[in-house]
Amino acid sequence: MNKHTYLSLDAGYQRLLREYKTHGSLTVAVDFDNTIYDYHKTGMDCTEVIDLLQKLKSIGVYIIIWTGSEDHSFIQSYCQGAQIPYDTINENPPFYTGKSRKIYYNELLDDRAGLKESFDRLTKIYHYVTTQSH
Repeated sequence: MNKHTYLSLDAGYQRLLREYKTHGSLTVAVDFDNTIYDYHKTGMDCTEVIDLLQKLKSIGVYIIIWTGSEDHSFIQSYCQGAQIPYDTINENPPFYTGKSRKIYYNELLDDRAGLKESFDRLTKIYHYVTTQSH
């Protein structure tokens, strides 16, 4: 048994679910390179993550593209062409009033930060929301 609450796989999902139920939405930060864009041109297929973002947007999730790239016009163009919904690039949501440079999010989709676990939690949230509203 883990002592730290969030080392339990279900704890992260339960926290997201509580946050969704409390606020009626979530904020998701999405790394750009190698999460929704094949930065290294290896033939990586990002379709599953893009599909999830489209589903999350349909339930009111606020999406932030989180990137080290300064070429925001390329990112905007790529997202538009790939039908990737987003609300901001590297900016906090308007409802977040903190002054920290850290982007506010409930969940991070990032190829280097447990993409599979985050993907699974958000997929589960989407299914919960879409089946509970019927």
